[in-house]
Amino acid sequence: MDLRSKQLTAKDFKMIYDLHFDDLRRYLTFRSRDQDLSGDIAQDVFMKVWTKKIEIGSGNIKSLLFKMATDEFISHTRKKKVEKEYTDSIDIRLMLEPNTDDDLSDKKQRFEKALNQLPEKQKTTLMMNKMQGLTHKEIAEILNLSQKAIEKRIRLALETLKHNLNQ
Repeated sequence: MDLRSKQLTAKDFKMIYDLHFDDLRRYLTFRSRDQDLSGDIAQDVFMKVWTKKIEIGSGNIKSLLFKMATDEFISHTRKKKVEKEYTDSIDIRLMLEPNTDDDLSDKKQRFEKALNQLPEKQKTTLMMNKMQGLTHKEIAEILNLSQKAIEKRIRLALETLKHNLNQ
């Protein structure tokens, strides 16, 4: 690999992947104590390296990979903490509210019906944002669209959902 070149080739990427993937996954397993999660995060790091064509000529690629992995792990941990706090708050509210199981299943069915009525592009974009936790910018890069187009799709999807649920 010619370190003076700034363009990441498939050959260079494969060499970097082969050299560092196992070390990165072991490090993440040590941090998370979860092999599946560590493999997923390591793959995400290499996906970002490949999709963003990160310059490999500037600095130590191994330290960059480990820094990216640490950032991804911290981000994942924060998201999980927020999800847990949100889930716990919902559980508490559900216990305090006098809702029946039938009422909840009815609400769930109404929501799923409203979600399935969305145009496929809006539904996909909304799910990527809300379920996978991707930012508008990340979705735009994945779908090869502008960030404004993604924002519009999500806004329209939420408006349509709100309208359909309030009928």
